[in-house]
Amino acid sequence: MISTLSAALTLGLAAVPAHAEEPPRIARQDGAHRLLVDGKPFLILGGELGNSSSSDLKDLSGHWAVLKAANLNTVLAPVTWEQLEPVEGRFDFTVLDGLIAQARANDMRLVLLWFGAWKNSMSTYTPAWVKRDQTRFPLARTAEGKAVEILSASYPATRDADAKAYAAMMAHLKAVDGDSSNGKGRTVLMVQVENEIGMLPQARDHSKAAEEDFKKPVPAAALRALGAKKTGTWEEVFGASAATDELWQAWTFGRYVEAVTAAGKKAYPLPMYVNAALPRPNTVPGGYPSAGPLPHLIDLWRAAAPSLDMLSPDIYFADFVRWMPPYDRADQPLFIPEADQAGKTPAPGNAFWAIGEHDAIGVSPFSIENLPPEGVKTLGAAYRLLAQLTPLITTHDGGKTMRGFRAPVAYDGTVDLTPRKASFGAWDFTVTVVDPWTPKDTQDYAAHGGLVIQLAADEFLVAGRGITITFATEGASVGLESVREVSWQDGKWVDGRWLNGDQTHQGRHVRLPPTAFGVQRVKLYKYK
Repeated sequence: MISTLSAALTLGLAAVPAHAEEPPRIARQDGAHRLLVDGKPFLILGGELGNSSSSDLKDLSGHWAVLKAANLNTVLAPVTWEQLEPVEGRFDFTVLDGLIAQARANDMRLVLLWFGAWKNSMSTYTPAWVKRDQTRFPLARTAEGKAVEILSASYPATRDADAKAYAAMMAHLKAVDGDSSNGKGRTVLMVQVENEIGMLPQARDHSKAAEEDFKKPVPAAALRALGAKKTGTWEEVFGASAATDELWQAWTFGRYVEAVTAAGKKAYPLPMYVNAALPRPNTVPGGYPSAGPLPHLIDLWRAAAPSLDMLSPDIYFADFVRWMPPYDRADQPLFIPEADQAGKTPAPGNAFWAIGEHDAIGVSPFSIENLPPEGVKTLGAAYRLLAQLTPLITTHDGGKTMRGFRAPVAYDGTVDLTPRKASFGAWDFTVTVVDPWTPKDTQDYAAHGGLVIQLAADEFLVAGRGITITFATEGASVGLESVREVSWQDGKWVDGRWLNGDQTHQGRHVRLPPTAFGVQRVKLYKYK
């Protein structure tokens, strides 16, 4: 039995009081934002279903075996306005109730994705009575006056209808899932408001109401968020440009979402967030979905929609590491609701990086039900290990007593193999993803990654795969007092092999092979 590790786990669990009737919420604990479920930190090891996979309960029932085999604890699943309110004022919760029932039967939690006015910028999941009434619910228009299949955010009737449906869903959730005494706990943890909001193919909407609003003075809250020193219209303050158009559109989207979010939280105050479709390099607003909660617009969005708990990036590009810092903020947690296809080899390393370095409250690769067998095996092993480590992860501060490691990858897929460095007090770590004992031409460097947790002044837990660590300290050499392989068995950590010989190259390094996920407990000492 590992005394230090067991003590750390015990303290971590005991430090969080249980409040059985408390809804899920975001709170700051141990230096980081946490998602608290029944009063305890919860780490979302998730996967997002494809857009249509939760719309038919019979089809959905066939996917749970894969989700369980991949060791998910949470599924992200759409709920669409067109199914929820097929006739105005008449709500049908059949699919939502079936989704919750199936999740409970499979011991899964849910994050619901509200496909309301927008999904991937477009308005394709709205009810027929909205689509066909373009007088009451006008579409956005280009500068040339052409309608696009995107509802305009500048008309109160659209906003109010969307908010009414969303609030009805939240009220129903409170009735069927708001009590943790059902034996399963609360199933629904959070809700995403809309999906990848953005304006295409131009930077902003040019509908009649939008044009009128664009000519009004910039609201004081927007001026403060953007650090503007003067007042006036959007063009008077910021100049005539696509960038200015995007600022106005972001504020308009944000205010719309604030109304929907506030209505939902009044009915049932679960954590809520909006997700961002990120831009490709060298594109301009409208070339990407303009005005979503993008890194350069976060301050404006936070001011426009203060009821949101967080803004979150959907990362489908290879340069995963690049997108973490803008969303890891003092005023919100980091959550990755969508990442590139779940079967891609970097997915597990990305999870270790986001959680270990940036205290992410969860990660969720997309199209999880289509995970191929090798992906089930690999992601399942990573999630199994992260689940075992959760009591430690959720009591440490990423970037300080916990660090994540992986090689940065550029947008074009180029892997930066420069060793990464980190310090824990007096100890300096150098971490590489180039495994010294595996032929270089067989290594998938982008798939390597892990995290380090400091258990005591000179003791560490190292977890992941394909990373090798060397150590230094000022004024002395560093030795490995002990390196033990550890494993989770029957609900407790158990010591395994001593690795002080060939596995550590006779005390030269700590190595997690690239062939499997593992955990090692390391104790350092100094010598001269």
